[in-house]
Amino acid sequence: MASTAGKVIRCKAAVAWEAGKPLVIEEVEVAPPQANEVRVKILFTSLCHTDVYFWEAKGQNPLFPRIYGHEAGGIVESVGECVTDLKPGDHVLPVFTGECKECAHCKSEESNMCSLLRINTDRGVMLNDGKSRFSINGKPIYHFVGTSTFSEYTVIHVGCLAKINPLAPLDKVCVLSCGISTGFGATVNVAKPPKGSSVAVFGLGAVGLAAAEGARSAGASRIIGVDLNSARFEEAKKFGVNEFVNPKDHKKPVQEVIAEMTDGGVDRSVECTGNIDAMISAFECVHDGWGVAVLVGVPHKDAVFKTHPMNVLNERTLKGTFFGNYKPRSDLPSVVEKYMNKELELEKFITHSIPFSEINKAFDYMLKGESLRCIIRMEE
Repeated sequence: MASTAGKVIRCKAAVAWEAGKPLVIEEVEVAPPQANEVRVKILFTSLCHTDVYFWEAKGQNPLFPRIYGHEAGGIVESVGECVTDLKPGDHVLPVFTGECKECAHCKSEESNMCSLLRINTDRGVMLNDGKSRFSINGKPIYHFVGTSTFSEYTVIHVGCLAKINPLAPLDKVCVLSCGISTGFGATVNVAKPPKGSSVAVFGLGAVGLAAAEGARSAGASRIIGVDLNSARFEEAKKFGVNEFVNPKDHKKPVQEVIAEMTDGGVDRSVECTGNIDAMISAFECVHDGWGVAVLVGVPHKDAVFKTHPMNVLNERTLKGTFFGNYKPRSDLPSVVEKYMNKELELEKFITHSIPFSEINKAFDYMLKGESLRCIIRMEE
């Protein structure tokens, strides 16, 4: 690999030229990493709903042409100046939010919201010089959340890379770099359901099922899945969900349905859709006195959360989380070890696998609601 260090690499990338249009496999030029940057050879990537959301650009600011992708596993090809804790050949997971290890957030045990490297969906360039490392015929192609893994090579800030056990299979643990860690961590790190408690999970996509898995591993006895698509209920049983509610089946608000089912409300709820009505329902369905609701989903940019203040005064707690409150560099390696020690199953989240040349199929699967995670193999 070292023969490419310091040189521009030409490789294939899937470029989104405009909102909602199929990605195009193009030859791109990937510049060498600058200070505090690392160039990574991506081996496996997967499609997360957040990629689709920003590709559609319906509720967010459009920025094109762009290389999406943020859930992946790869190997360090070369490092820029000042990079000391990674070297060529290291196995890494890129993460959409980072850990500089120096700001107040990184030094706090309670936060993973790094001041320097927290997610910025509008920025399409590198922090170091405000420029892209991708180009086609001299024309810059924008980055996405600092990762852009739909490319055979990508350049990422060192603070957004978790160095992991080289024995971990990258085609499995790549899903830990976003969705599965986000959902699992939202439950175990933030909601913290007591043993024997009840948990409602809103949205039974990959993140919601990971939240359910977290509830099961924490020892929750009732895990109620809430989704508008009843076809997801059967699959959800594999992840510990043992009761189901489809809001469309009821004439009253779903929070009232859940309150009736649980004698006043669930102990914990985790919202994984980004839909503002689901967020309000998730908060209002927890029991007064001790209920905790955790918001995970990314809302529309114009969304507003409305609830009566008495819902808070009656001792319900509303929390938010990013990436399941995991610090990427410090915590993600141990989540990978959970998989290696068979404490966390990842295979059941992976429903499809396709070659890079067929990446648009992954979008089709997700838009039709047919996939949880589709692994995209970069080397065909």
